Amino acid sequence: MYRAIAVGLLRAVAMTGLGLVVHTSRAEPASVRQLVEVVDFGGASVSPDGRLVAFRTEQASIERNTYETVWYVQPIDGSSPPRRLGEGGAPLRDSGGLSIREAAVWSPDGRWIFYRAVMDGRVEVWRAAVDGSRTEPVARDSANVRAFALNADGSVLKYSVGATREDVVTAEMAEYDRGVHIDRTVPLGDSLFRSGYHEGRLATQRLVSNELERFPLLSQVPDRWKEIDLSAGVSKDLPLDEVRASPLKPSDLPPALGKVSQVAEDSNSGRVAILTRSDERGVLRERPAVELSVLPKRNARRPVKCAAESCVDKPITDIAWRPGSDEVVFTVTAPDNSQAIFRWNVLSGTAREVTRSRGQIGGGGRWEPGPCAVSFKAMVCVAAEAGIPPRLERIDLESGRHRILFDPNAALAWEMGSVPVHSIEWTDPKGTHFTGQFYPAKATGDKPPPLFIAYYRCSGFLRGGMGDEWPLATLAANGIAALCINAAPAMDDAIGRYEQGRTAVESVVDYLGSRGDIDPARVGMGGLSFGAEVAMWTAMNSRTPLAISISTPVMSPTVRLLFSLWGDVYFSRLHRYWQLGAPEETPERWRLISPSYDIDRVRAPVLMQMSEQEYRSSLDYAVPMIRANRADVYVFPNEPHQKFQPQHKLAVYERNLDWFRFWLLGREDSNPAKTAQYARWRTMRQSMASENAK
Repeated sequence: MYRAIAVGLLRAVAMTGLGLVVHTSRAEPASVRQLVEVVDFGGASVSPDGRLVAFRTEQASIERNTYETVWYVQPIDGSSPPRRLGEGGAPLRDSGGLSIREAAVWSPDGRWIFYRAVMDGRVEVWRAAVDGSRTEPVARDSANVRAFALNADGSVLKYSVGATREDVVTAEMAEYDRGVHIDRTVPLGDSLFRSGYHEGRLATQRLVSNELERFPLLSQVPDRWKEIDLSAGVSKDLPLDEVRASPLKPSDLPPALGKVSQVAEDSNSGRVAILTRSDERGVLRERPAVELSVLPKRNARRPVKCAAESCVDKPITDIAWRPGSDEVVFTVTAPDNSQAIFRWNVLSGTAREVTRSRGQIGGGGRWEPGPCAVSFKAMVCVAAEAGIPPRLERIDLESGRHRILFDPNAALAWEMGSVPVHSIEWTDPKGTHFTGQFYPAKATGDKPPPLFIAYYRCSGFLRGGMGDEWPLATLAANGIAALCINAAPAMDDAIGRYEQGRTAVESVVDYLGSRGDIDPARVGMGGLSFGAEVAMWTAMNSRTPLAISISTPVMSPTVRLLFSLWGDVYFSRLHRYWQLGAPEETPERWRLISPSYDIDRVRAPVLMQMSEQEYRSSLDYAVPMIRANRADVYVFPNEPHQKFQPQHKLAVYERNLDWFRFWLLGREDSNPAKTAQYARWRTMRQSMASENAK
């Protein structure tokens, strides 16, 4: 990882046109507040003439407990700084809590960009004049806008809506007044009334196609399409036979093509590039195998596959057409989450590498970046590396040359320079290869520093591991070395997956300990989702972790009970991925996997910081662990799988920092507001010391 002073100065110069000041006298370690308030990008799209790029920034405001989003346009050649067009409203989010970064839609004449925005609890279509003169809503409706498209000349906007906002509120209140009927659509682990944020408001949630994804009440009301004449401002309803879905979706293609996971349509020729996903059971893959191919038109059934070496049996994650050409631009994401971008000529069959990055380079999504915005000459991508926060870059499609367009995180990047981060590789005793990002820390006294490990995925700018909850650079600055481990290619067998994680942890502790980089006797772990499962498994089956912190529940009989109304839909998944039947059918397997049967197997103290959506699934082991002084548990209201409210993110970061400083360094914050916290932890330490002495 490079941290040259010249790079910091260049970034500072790049920002002067926007009135941002970067202090370069000396670098200070990044604070947890700065990690929460990183500026992210999304929604990039190129103007019809290829000269401009539109994009959106998103930044947390801790004081307001919200996010500030702003739309910009900028010349792709970087000849001038970005022009601020207007606010983008509250971010739209998926059911897991991640921001949905929809690209702006350009008017054919390049004078306007159109986008969905959440304003005052309404999802509407807005447009912004590219010259910065005004922004205005163009599709204001009694229902939230689900999708929209412009006609060929840009004079008419078509959009779809579902149930009206008033109907949704009425349905919510009717359930509140008359009682909620319990069936499989009710997420039993949630509060029943307005438990999660959707489209800018707290909404009552329902399960639709599976037991995990939550949607607002009445979300299954069919689309109603309308159109607006933009010059006259007149709207009318559209019959379904006049609606053409746009843009193209995988579900629009013939089923005979298989599991199409992604599509990209060439607006000029009508050709369609597709990614087709394999679902081979028993195959070790972090990402499913995919095939890149092209269809001559939407309804074609015989795709032409990419046979170039860069395509075949590669983890291709994103595709886009290069305008005015016969080329598809595609991204390959390696097991260590580094990325490379290639150009495939669909006529000649050849593929050329454009660029390669040690981190993320794409459309700006936090964990799945999405494709870059592509013009004929260049791509505009959001680039980020383990120790370098996101910035907007232009990449020449012929030379691969990079140029920074916009870097609002320049000050943070400078400060991150005081905490180096290195890519590392190692193998466990079975020969399994692992990669990770390591933040060394300075030793204090005569011992090497302790180590914190986050296991799962290390993508882009590493704020806090998967889920962004453990401030890696801040831990290192506080004397605790930090390591993010990329999970090995997954297998169906649950214990096999967990054992891969355990051996990865134990082998890297041996490796770093042998180099004198860390103290093997002082190791902590943390994780979300699969990372939480590995952390708990390691605490149950290894003496390596001295303390752990998890943000989501692990498998237990309560999880099975809460999802059991889904019947075979859920039970088949439970059997395939965890090899679990009912507790009476596979009792030994349950005892191996779940801490519920014997909390004494969990040898390390556990900090649980969970979302209200999920914490009830942990109660069959969390409550006994609290009573036994083995766990400290916090729950964050109205949060989904990945927490997003800025004040909650800050609290989680700060408590995790305190937790590992306490257990790995023996240090306490003198802040009197934390007196009760440390009293509990000292009680836990004394209790567990007594248990271990028996």
